[in-house]
Amino acid sequence: MGVVDHVSNMLNCSSGHSKHKKHKKLQTVEIKIKIDCEGCERKVRRSVEGMKGVTSIDISPKQNKLKVTGYVDPEKVVARVAHRTGKKAELWPYIPYDEVDHPYAHGVYDNKAPAGYVRYGSDAQTSHLARASSIEVRYTTAFSDENPTACAIM
Repeated sequence: MGVVDHVSNMLNCSSGHSKHKKHKKLQTVEIKIKIDCEGCERKVRRSVEGMKGVTSIDISPKQNKLKVTGYVDPEKVVARVAHRTGKKAELWPYIPYDEVDHPYAHGVYDNKAPAGYVRYGSDAQTSHLARASSIEVRYTTAFSDENPTACAIM
């Protein structure tokens, strides 16, 4: 009976804790890392190839971008690339130009960004540019020529 009890305890799902690890979900990690030459590209590729859970690697040397797809943790990938290559690595800080309301606002525009990208950030300085409050709209349209009920004194 010892074997049957042991197997039933392993398969019992009603206990509060489990020894099973959580499965990581499939995700794409984009990393910004400086890639100067083919040797750097090879070094970056080899730093992630042997990592457990990695399914595909895509390197864009012109954008200095490494894209890793797999069942991995983003922080662990960045740490491994930085350690193995000796280069500064960070998560990809840019988003496409079309997804930002004000791409030339302070804190969003970055002249080091690749073509078609701006820096990703939710700064308080740029959030007020996204939409005006109802009080601001009321005051700005009070003297507008397009508003039929505007003040006629001006």
